[in-house]
Amino acid sequence: MANHKLLIYFFSTIIISLAVAFGVHLLVLDDMQKPLFDNKIVLSYVINFVLVTVIFTIIYLLRNQFKTQLGIFFIIGSAIKFLFFFMLFYPSFNADDNINLTEFASFFVPYSICLLVETFFVAKVLKNLD
Repeated sequence: MANHKLLIYFFSTIIISLAVAFGVHLLVLDDMQKPLFDNKIVLSYVINFVLVTVIFTIIYLLRNQFKTQLGIFFIIGSAIKFLFFFMLFYPSFNADDNINLTEFASFFVPYSICLLVETFFVAKVLKNLD
């Protein structure tokens, strides 16, 4: 069995990062006296987590067979994330022709956290290629 320390480190980092971000996000919403679980916030964190773990795992597992295509896989993954946003979140956020700050943050906070962690780890994968 291959040594998958980087993959395990990725999973640990993304879980901890999103858990901390979710906690801080809820604290900010509470401080602003906004409803904590409106705007599909839980779905957003879950969808972003699932997508980033699937996309990174695919990139990681295919790193040796498709060295020159990994950047394309990363970009396709980003496009898939935006597709999910426009299918699952945008219609309800824009129902009143206005996307407010809490709606925007409920998707883009977890998206940004996932993107930062994913980019960091994809860079590590690329750096470690033979």
